[in-house]
Amino acid sequence: MSEQLFEPADDPEGGALREGSPLAVRMRPRSLDDLVGQEHLLGEGSTLRRAIEAGEPHSMVLYGPPGTGKTTIARIVATAADGAFEEESAVNAGRAEVRAMLGRAEERRRGGRRTVFFLDEIHRFNKAQQDALLPAVEEGLVTLIGATTENPFFEVNSALLSRSQIYELRPLGDAAVIDLLKRALSDPERGLDPAPQVDDEALEMLAARAGGDARQALGALERAATTVGPDGTIDLAAAEDALQRKAVLYDKAGDKHYDYISAWIKSTRASDVDASIYYLAAMLEGGEDPRFIARRMVIFASEDIGNAAPQALAVATAVGAAVDRVGMPECRLNLAQGAVYLALAPKSNASYSALLRAEAHVREHGAAEPPAALRSAAYAGAKQLGRGVGYRYPHDDPGGVNDQAALPDALAGERFYEPTDRGFEAELAERLERLRKARGSGGG
Repeated sequence: MSEQLFEPADDPEGGALREGSPLAVRMRPRSLDDLVGQEHLLGEGSTLRRAIEAGEPHSMVLYGPPGTGKTTIARIVATAADGAFEEESAVNAGRAEVRAMLGRAEERRRGGRRTVFFLDEIHRFNKAQQDALLPAVEEGLVTLIGATTENPFFEVNSALLSRSQIYELRPLGDAAVIDLLKRALSDPERGLDPAPQVDDEALEMLAARAGGDARQALGALERAATTVGPDGTIDLAAAEDALQRKAVLYDKAGDKHYDYISAWIKSTRASDVDASIYYLAAMLEGGEDPRFIARRMVIFASEDIGNAAPQALAVATAVGAAVDRVGMPECRLNLAQGAVYLALAPKSNASYSALLRAEAHVREHGAAEPPAALRSAAYAGAKQLGRGVGYRYPHDDPGGVNDQAALPDALAGERFYEPTDRGFEAELAERLERLRKARGSGGG
């Protein structure tokens, strides 16, 4: 790799762009002021912004979805630091390339110049390869900027993480993507020149379907512009053709958001697995936040399945964890697995209904005090007040059950939980009947 800071196509000082460079490359922001999104990382007074403005970068790992600005931020950091920019992808580079880069960095340091090493997809380096970078990062030979779409706490060595600051980038909002698309249409130097007309609904569709990925949105705009020509108009049909998918009328903050999740819940409750998968697909294609869907799955597992299939809660919780770890687009697979399981599982709202009945009783009558024997005796003087006196430890009784009353006296005989005969809850119903008989007049 040459000593040049950037390749000509991406020269931040305004060098000639390489002929045929993709629109996303040509429109790459050159300064902090050009960046859109990531205000949580680059707002006035933030740690990262201060480091860039001072020209004193630190090693970091940029974690976030594709097309959110990881490479752009790395190059802006290098420009501000007036350092040589070395870039490798962990997909292609190995220990030999790293050793060669470190050799060049050593030569630069002797000449008083720093090296910023950008390693894309750092999670693809194995432990030995990551360990090879440790001494150079620790002694400041290179400023390492790693980029990854995977959670670095799972994929990057803890020793390397301890020497780096982790910054999580977020998907760009639709408004930010539209801003970038409009720049590409109005910038005669780097954008589309001549630029076609673009309908507002086509711009909105391109932004919404990009899923926060600026590179994907700009690529689709460029394909659409090639199709319609400089005198044409990019309408919704042209945008659909560029993305090779139909526009989904979906408002993540409006009626569609609530209508589709409601339809998913009701279909899954009805055990219609095909409808459950369909509405899941519609939400994902519409750009719904997968974490929102995963949260609804966790709620559904307890509200509508409960103890008819206790494993449903574990499955839904695992789906939520997978969504956080994997992200889009792959986490679609985790959501689909969860939707199928929840739809086909036996259903019971007995636990939810029991809670509603108990809450209604407390609201109407107040919370009655527990029997004295069940109250806490873990403080000095408690026994003098009768707290815990007479408590019988169930493990000392046959079968681990005795007939000591647990409900307050005023609630003796009340029944809040009534299990169904579905799935595992049918076994719970039989056990509950035996327990209530064994507890006899003790109730509760």
